[in-house]
Amino acid sequence: MNDTFSDKHQVGIVSAFSELIHTDFQGDINAMCWYRNLDGDFKEIVSKLQLKENITEISAEDLLALPLSEEGNIAREIILNDLQLLTDFGASPSLNLLKNYDRDEEFDFISTDVYSYHVDRSPIGTDTFLCTYYGAASDILPNNQAVQKIQVPEIREKLKELHDGPEEEFEDFLKECFFDLHYQAKSNAEPTNLGLGHLWRLAVDHPAQKVLPCVHRAPVENEGEYRLLLIC
Repeated sequence: MNDTFSDKHQVGIVSAFSELIHTDFQGDINAMCWYRNLDGDFKEIVSKLQLKENITEISAEDLLALPLSEEGNIAREIILNDLQLLTDFGASPSLNLLKNYDRDEEFDFISTDVYSYHVDRSPIGTDTFLCTYYGAASDILPNNQAVQKIQVPEIREKLKELHDGPEEEFEDFLKECFFDLHYQAKSNAEPTNLGLGHLWRLAVDHPAQKVLPCVHRAPVENEGEYRLLLIC
């Protein structure tokens, strides 16, 4: 058993895909990790893929068309297998070559892009799956080390000014504009970096969820380096 995440109370560690999808979240555990040390040359794959937009979706056909070394082919087979496992499970995985996400610069007092700590919400029972094969990896944060941005007094006051409507409609306004999904880290926060090669399942806010949704954020990309990310 690895020691990387073993002391993280919000993380459950599993050793197979079947465990990843069938192990229930409970208590403080709202992130499940299929811990893996992957072989293969993922950098070679990234170097041979073509970035068409800041976020370019890569199909299985795109991967199969790449001329790769033996190590590159090992990495390709791992990615293709992950895509198939998630598809067979009923998910809709997307493999992205990523330069950067769009930044939210509309307001100077609150950020609501994916670089901001946030939770995912769904009207149906689902989870977020992700794996970073190459590049900077995402962070998660224990819920007790984060505060909802809409509860920060100075932010809340500015949101009330922005709303400029009846007070009884304010909470609905916050939800409709997704302000309530975003968090900021407390001063003593200790984020967990999700690392490379591990397949993660994160709890989502939905009506049947028995645990708090997982607070997470996209990383700032390393200078001059793309990310290769599977997500659904």
